[in-house]
Amino acid sequence: MSHFSQVKTQIRQLEPLQQALTSLGIEWKGNDSLRGYQGATDRAEVVIPQANGYDIGFQWNGQEYALVADMQFWQQPWTVESFLQKVTQSYAIQTVKTEGEKQGFALAEQNTLENGAVRLVLQRWHG
Repeated sequence: MSHFSQVKTQIRQLEPLQQALTSLGIEWKGNDSLRGYQGATDRAEVVIPQANGYDIGFQWNGQEYALVADMQFWQQPWTVESFLQKVTQSYAIQTVKTEGEKQGFALAEQNTLENGAVRLVLQRWHG
């Protein structure tokens, strides 16, 4: 019996998710086996190995990349909620940057405000 739990997210694009994890300093592997309780395994598009041998990951469920893990063996420096907040915020930043670049914008400024919000300024030069 699998002990993997899925947590819904608003993450729908793989590349910005991978960039978000990298920018947070989280090591990950692409499209790999997710290790769980009593040798249970599952596939995930993004796998984050943990020192305790129980992985966490992000798995496409047809609508979004859900966070998948055996929560009993969660071993991250943040709570699950805080981890998802950090990843989601970084994912949003990466998505804005990527979509802006596609439309000819460049990142001019990025500031983290006192309340933790991030302010991005994109600009496009017309010649």
